[in-house]
Amino acid sequence: MKTIGSQFGRIKNLPRIEFPKHFSFSTLSAAVLAVFFAGALAAQTVLGPGLTANDVTMLAGAAVGTAVVLVFLPLWPVVFAMIIALWAGMQFHVETDLVAALIPMSLGLLIAPCFQIVDQWDKVVILRLGRFKRVFGPGPYVLFPVIDTVARFVDMRIRATDFSAEKSLSKDTVPVHVDALAFWMIWDAQKAILEVENYVDAVTLSAQTALRDSIGKNDLATLLSERERLGSEIQSVLDAKTSPWGITILSIEFTEVLIPKELEDALSKQAQAERERQSRIILGSAEVEIAKKFEEASERYKENPTAFQLRAMNMIYDSIRTHGSMVLVPSSAIDSMSLGSTMGAAALQKIQAAEKTGAPLSAPDDGRSTDSDPTAE
Repeated sequence: MKTIGSQFGRIKNLPRIEFPKHFSFSTLSAAVLAVFFAGALAAQTVLGPGLTANDVTMLAGAAVGTAVVLVFLPLWPVVFAMIIALWAGMQFHVETDLVAALIPMSLGLLIAPCFQIVDQWDKVVILRLGRFKRVFGPGPYVLFPVIDTVARFVDMRIRATDFSAEKSLSKDTVPVHVDALAFWMIWDAQKAILEVENYVDAVTLSAQTALRDSIGKNDLATLLSERERLGSEIQSVLDAKTSPWGITILSIEFTEVLIPKELEDALSKQAQAERERQSRIILGSAEVEIAKKFEEASERYKENPTAFQLRAMNMIYDSIRTHGSMVLVPSSAIDSMSLGSTMGAAALQKIQAAEKTGAPLSAPDDGRSTDSDPTAE
């Protein structure tokens, strides 16, 4: 036999166990019972022999004890059992004749549960002799004793139910575990109570079935990348199923998609390879653009050889300045750049500048020491 835990797997918000009840013994019911208790004391004082302190204590204890029992066991048979126990207890344990007090007390126990209060977010389904009578709420209402029963209080607010599909195979035969969340609400309390035995279980199990079906129709890549679309599809399927129950599915959201560790490593390597491929494609595109720019520059240098020579000299100068080392250049490249004429022009310009300022010219350092004449002008 399957237990609730094995049936719902990892579901956190399991349905609560609810005991049957015919009414709800509320604060209003307790107030009505207190009024009948006061009336019982007054009737006994006026119509019967006087009450002793022990009699008042016994009646008060019986009223409080009965109210506590009805809070936990709100059933009409329990009400009759408590009335019978009240009469039997007072007859055997109290010497005073309390018939005048027991009659109002019995009426109070029978009428007090008829006064009910429905909260703002609830609806209550009322049955009369087992047949549907009406849906009421919110606010106070009165039941007909014994023949009216409350089928159930229905919460009309939006609910969130988590469900999961464990070890389900996707379209490409990958075992996955998917956790999802369903937001839903009841819009017709009558249908939710009369058309389905337990609407919470029905919604949860239907959501699990629809989730497994969606997993089997899609591959792993779709499950990981198109969660919103899959959630909308599951929501449409569930809404069509639950609408006859008076329930609407607002949305389905995937919270987690788990895959085996081995497959997770393989997908990580695949993603890394894809990133490397994209980087190589980008690098190749950049090389193509650079080649096009070089082609355009060569067309301009072909029409202006002097500009080409200056560019070559500038490249050599930048290389020496940046790296601070010697650069070997082929002699053919030196001839093509006309470095001799260029360096000669630079030396002539330096000599002319020295003659204007009267500064002596420094001889180039060829590794040999020379003696200078101190008297030379």
